[in-house]
Amino acid sequence: MEEAPCISQIARLLAEPKRAAMLWSLMDSSPKSAEELATAVGLSTASTHAHLARLTNAGLLRFETRAGLRRFRMAAPDVQAAIDALACTALACAARRAPRASTPLLISPPALRQARLCHGHLGGELGAGLYQQLMAAGWIERHEPRIEVTPKGAQQLATLGIFTQALAAPLVCDCFDWTLQQPHLGGALGAGLLQLFLQSNWLSAGNDARALVVSAIGRQHIPRLAVPEPH
Repeated sequence: MEEAPCISQIARLLAEPKRAAMLWSLMDSSPKSAEELATAVGLSTASTHAHLARLTNAGLLRFETRAGLRRFRMAAPDVQAAIDALACTALACAARRAPRASTPLLISPPALRQARLCHGHLGGELGAGLYQQLMAAGWIERHEPRIEVTPKGAQQLATLGIFTQALAAPLVCDCFDWTLQQPHLGGALGAGLLQLFLQSNWLSAGNDARALVVSAIGRQHIPRLAVPEPH
């Protein structure tokens, strides 16, 4: 098995609860000092420095020094993606173990909870809200086990420059959001809407951030994108 990727080293680092908690608190891409992380996970500063050294040496974290203060952040987007995938898997495994039990709550950093990148589309509270908007406005409909764009939805989306007939499959699907335990819009339509929001400067993202920043104009326009017709 020498040719297999050596994932056990990374797995051992992530298996330690305090180190996992440090990585979790850094998921919003904001750099944090050892003192801030020590407070967040309930460790002494000395113990926190020891854990941070191991995570940094393994290539999971990097640090930057400003005004004499060292702050730590995720080393690269692939680390955030791995933690994100583990969070999704943890919830999925819990649901498989006990299908009738309530899903355990994962408390996510506030910035991720509001709006975040999720496999190329919009997640978080904003993404879940958009999903409900499109459903309530009749732009999308559920026909178990599928979700489909309605003729009305296709027409309205075309006015935004999103032509559903040109999008790849799957056009639209549920994506379960571990930050909220609610679905948001996945598929090619979810990705197309995210690109529209970014190009319109309604949302913005840094090079290594999964958290998305909602602009003032975005807060005005996104909630009004699809409005149900009055009865």
